[in-house]
Amino acid sequence: MELRWLLWVTLLALGTLAVQAHDMDDDNDGDDVVDIEDDLDDGIEEAEELKPETSTPPPTPKVTYRPPVPTGEVYFVESFDKGTLDGWILSKAKKDDTDDEIAKYDGKWEVQDMKDTKLPGDKGLVLVTRAKHHAISSKLSKPFVFDTKPLIIQYEVNFQNGIECGGAYVKLLSKTPELNLDQFHDKTPYTIMFGPDKCGEDYKLHFIFRHKNPKTGKYEEKHAKRPDADLKTYFTDKKTHLYTLVLNPDNSFEILVDQTVVNSGNLLSDMSPPVNPPREIEDPNDQKPEDWDERPKIPDPDAVKPDDWDEDAPAKIADENAVKPEGWLDDEPEYVADPDAEKPEDWDEDMDGEWEAPQIANPKCETAPGCGTWQRPMIDNPNYKGKWKPPMIDNVNYQGIWKPRKIPNPDFFEDLEPFKMTPFSAVGLELWSMTSDIFFDNFIICTERAVADDWANDGWGLKKAADGAAEPGVVGQMMAAAEERPWLWVVYILTVALPVFLVVLFCCSGKKQPSAAEYKKTDAPQPDVMDEEKEEEKDKGDKEEEEEEEANEEKIGSDADIGSASQEEEEEDEEEDRKRASEEEETVNRSPRNRKPRKD
Repeated sequence: MELRWLLWVTLLALGTLAVQAHDMDDDNDGDDVVDIEDDLDDGIEEAEELKPETSTPPPTPKVTYRPPVPTGEVYFVESFDKGTLDGWILSKAKKDDTDDEIAKYDGKWEVQDMKDTKLPGDKGLVLVTRAKHHAISSKLSKPFVFDTKPLIIQYEVNFQNGIECGGAYVKLLSKTPELNLDQFHDKTPYTIMFGPDKCGEDYKLHFIFRHKNPKTGKYEEKHAKRPDADLKTYFTDKKTHLYTLVLNPDNSFEILVDQTVVNSGNLLSDMSPPVNPPREIEDPNDQKPEDWDERPKIPDPDAVKPDDWDEDAPAKIADENAVKPEGWLDDEPEYVADPDAEKPEDWDEDMDGEWEAPQIANPKCETAPGCGTWQRPMIDNPNYKGKWKPPMIDNVNYQGIWKPRKIPNPDFFEDLEPFKMTPFSAVGLELWSMTSDIFFDNFIICTERAVADDWANDGWGLKKAADGAAEPGVVGQMMAAAEERPWLWVVYILTVALPVFLVVLFCCSGKKQPSAAEYKKTDAPQPDVMDEEKEEEKDKGDKEEEEEEEANEEKIGSDADIGSASQEEEEEDEEEDRKRASEEEETVNRSPRNRKPRKD
């Protein structure tokens, strides 16, 4: 019992120390030395003694940056590791229908290292300014023509400062004679737009392509369905994410983030509006007949209003059973002029009219149930029925909801190969953003999945490995936190020691036995001797009882045997007596003296 109390007191003391240390740490943030009570100092000193000698985590392996190199045929690659914008063209255009102050594409682009980079030497393209129009583009090594090979576009984005409202999507600019990258703007024709975009709480991952109507020659934007995945983390975690679009000749597509598919579908069935128009449309010249009845229910024409139906009865009536509360001040108004109010010095009665003090609640009414003229409260009128209306019945003339007839769509066409889009010859970024320092890196446009994966592993994969190596493990994070807050060592020790204390408390503790030395001072037998004597006496008693029971059983058995034997002898004697009597009787009957004389 004493051990249990000691353990409970120890646990209580450690918990108190941890709580006190936590409170003192919160009150003294920023101080190098935390001044608390002596018992907490002792607890922390003990914790410091139990700390490992080297609390700093082992050095993390260093990841060395090497510029990625494409492993196959590519149409465009850019890693920005040269540190310049060579090959990129800044737009000098102006947006139409916009104020001149914000119409210019004067947003700044620079090649920089990423903030808090774990890979020195890894540079990228940075959108530097905010609240401005930005446009920059670069030519492909050769135009991409949609034929029998897939299209793969891939690049990295890092919202280093998060993102309020803005995009980080790319445009694949259509190959046209009018294409002038120096005048790249929002109306410049593009074939595909792909990438993240966010404003407010609307997180998007665009995939839009411009489809040419084979009948009219006009282009129409087709938008992929929204992903089912939650995209918010990619915009808020301030990490580098890899965006990939794979477009196949069979019209299927995949959208990946960090090499994980977040959206997929088919150009023929998963775009809005659909690539192909419907075969039939509603006739725009068809009109609903005047006698067309769309009413499923109509008032019963045979219904009659009951004679006792009072349409003029009010919905509410005064409660005749209500009684005015005692102390009601009928002569006092609910509001009175503020006696402390004063007319402003600049009040001009000619301009502002006669000044009146503002109204305030009548202070006399605060202690009374009410002021002013008392009126009975209103209650629901039990006789109220409202305006009578005939009941509704099924309309026998109901014809359903009218719809115009269908006619063949004069604009119908069927394009079964929407993958064969307009060729493109340049890649561009045309963006507006309310957040600065958006980081772009490692663009690639190719036709082989393996080439794109190798490029990703050598670029984004290296960033991911460096970030993972730089992040401490769970133990390292706990030790680092304890370095800043020494009281955490008490919490750690308490957390580890608690299960041990519970095991000892509930499994190993018992009553304290006197030591052997105390028995030597007296003639009292020791517990083991006493126990042995008691066990011997008990065994001896049990043995004697068993012997007595066996003797009794033998005695009872012998008595039973004797009784049965004597009974059998008596029965044999009786049987012999009956036999002798029978023989004697038979002998007497055979004697001549007992025979009767014969009659001749």
